[in-house]
Amino acid sequence: MSDEGVWTLIESDPGVFTEMLRGFGVEGVQVEELHSMSEEETAAYNPIYGLIFLFKWRPGEEPIGEPVDTNNVFFAQQVITNACATQAIINLLMNVNDPKVKLGSVLEEYRDFAKQIDPASRGLVLSNCEKIRQVHNSFARPTFYELDLNMPPSEDNYHFITFVPVGNKWFFFIDVTAAFNLLLFPIYELDGLREFPLEVSVIPEGKTWMEVISPIITERMRRFNDGDIMFNLMAVVGNMMEKWTKRREEILEGKITFPSTDAMYDELAIVENKIDEEGHKLDTYRRENARRRHNYLPFIVEILRILAKEGRLVPMVEKAQLNARSRLKRESKQAQPN
Repeated sequence: MSDEGVWTLIESDPGVFTEMLRGFGVEGVQVEELHSMSEEETAAYNPIYGLIFLFKWRPGEEPIGEPVDTNNVFFAQQVITNACATQAIINLLMNVNDPKVKLGSVLEEYRDFAKQIDPASRGLVLSNCEKIRQVHNSFARPTFYELDLNMPPSEDNYHFITFVPVGNKWFFFIDVTAAFNLLLFPIYELDGLREFPLEVSVIPEGKTWMEVISPIITERMRRFNDGDIMFNLMAVVGNMMEKWTKRREEILEGKITFPSTDAMYDELAIVENKIDEEGHKLDTYRRENARRRHNYLPFIVEILRILAKEGRLVPMVEKAQLNARSRLKRESKQAQPN
């Protein structure tokens, strides 16, 4: 079966998405998994450009926020079945306004072409972007069989949505003493299954966007925990290796003032450790992605062929089946009340 136009399912993993962004040509960012919205954890990854929330979708989920039809937000609707996470990340990156973040030619071409059209058409253009599809599909695991596209959908439908601060807007207020303007920065939820972005909150002056979004995300995580709903939270953050390398250079060049020489060396040791941790993590990502991409099928088929030729395959299968039945019986007895 031809894979022309097909988007394959890929694993939702920070290492996959970080290397996938490199494949698109994006510079200055990486993807990290967040285990909580605590100030300590989010501060460790500063700057955080946006959040990607994965959850098991349920019919009838009420949106949080007000739908807005605004030209200030780049938003593409989802028309691709197996690329929900990739589209969520691209939606997020299209709204990042930081000179440190370089989209690269592939995403810049998509943005420049799609920014003048409606969200549904943007999703359609993305689904037909061959360069993006090829990079996405390069992270798919080799399969042992062709998927039956006519099979009924699984009961477990996982969905990705994005939270991102975008631009700013003026609010006009009137009270009993005066009328005045106030500049606030909105936070949007970008859900490809909806027609428009949702404005979930605004960032008042003197607050960071993480301070505003944290209670919203925490409440959603609590609600899913109570309902035994699987979820995961990832963040698109600045390039951590570049961040810590720059910090080391500033220390060594005397651009940072310390109360003592010992304090400087203590901070330098911490930074060196962070650089080592990032290097180890990136090496791990590369090894794991290489394993994901490797096709083990010929190796497995050859082992099965040799076992069958030696007359050992059928007895091994029968033994495995017997062990499985015995295990099920034990588990059934343990589950029965005394």
